[in-house]
Amino acid sequence: MTKTALVVGASGIVGSATATLLNAQGWTVHGLARRPVAQDGVLPVVADLSDAEGTRTALADLRPDAVFVTTWARQDSEAENIRVNGAMVRNLLDALPAPDRPRHVALVTGLKHYLGPFEAYGQGTLPQTPFREEQPRLDIANFYYAQEDELFAAAARDGFTWSVHRPHTVIGKAVGNAMNMGTTLAVYATLCRDAGRPFVFPGSAAQWQGLTDMTDAGLLAEHLLWTAQTDAAHDQAFNVVNGDVFRWQWMWERIADWFGVEAAPFNGTVRPLAAQMADDAPRWAAIAARHGLAEADLHRLASPWHTDADLGRPIEVVADMSKSRRLGFTGYRATDDAFFALFERLRADRIIP
Repeated sequence: MTKTALVVGASGIVGSATATLLNAQGWTVHGLARRPVAQDGVLPVVADLSDAEGTRTALADLRPDAVFVTTWARQDSEAENIRVNGAMVRNLLDALPAPDRPRHVALVTGLKHYLGPFEAYGQGTLPQTPFREEQPRLDIANFYYAQEDELFAAAARDGFTWSVHRPHTVIGKAVGNAMNMGTTLAVYATLCRDAGRPFVFPGSAAQWQGLTDMTDAGLLAEHLLWTAQTDAAHDQAFNVVNGDVFRWQWMWERIADWFGVEAAPFNGTVRPLAAQMADDAPRWAAIAARHGLAEADLHRLASPWHTDADLGRPIEVVADMSKSRRLGFTGYRATDDAFFALFERLRADRIIP
């Protein structure tokens, strides 16, 4: 029988990749969003998860075999992040009719589980790298923990299985996404080429010199589906990264070469993208008009604040994948290939020239 999935945040970087994979595997896919966009093979579900009654009405007739929660709503403080995002998960799981057959719910969070929320990002006493799933929570408020607690409570009440997925920075396509390093770097490189200025690394010495890893959205989608279909992976949390490690001093040159721009070596001074790109909106609009691009609004494509947070961290960040490997997940991506595949897609979709 055809299985049914509910992808929450189906138009985002992770959600769209997950919906695409599920379609390819023959699932019936429902995509929940406040303002759904047209997606091949995705049946739209209109709901605002902050509205408990509206969510209940929207999901009243849906009985999915698997639910993939791939979205969150950024707020002005961590206290508000906890209140809003915890309530969103609670409202979603309360609204779904009790399962009459096995159901799995997968929640995507991230490495801020180990690094702390944006208000205290990479500060205080952090666990040793590589990060491992059995390391305890930090002694600090974090909306990821609030989301997990809502998931655990609903699973105990309704009897479904669950999984938590902790990717590193995700490489994938989604216009208007709040956390989008790949497209941000593509836009930044395009601006540098157009202006004839060097491609300046914006981050810290620790990120330039240290080891790191990332997560391809397609690989994360494979991991989500694998977990939903693997009994031994139920009721567990997992790190999800590509499987390779690199240093930004190497990757920066690779990205610069792809765009045909000069990579400026890190000179010891942190130069955030938020400052470098502060006045670039008119230039991007002009580039978009000249090349007939699909999006002329720089702010819909680039999220400098998020890329600055990742590339400005004072420690190297590597996540261990041994838990998934032991259970049989063998997915792998070379991170430079993941970047290049994204850039090719952005060019094909007329996001960049």
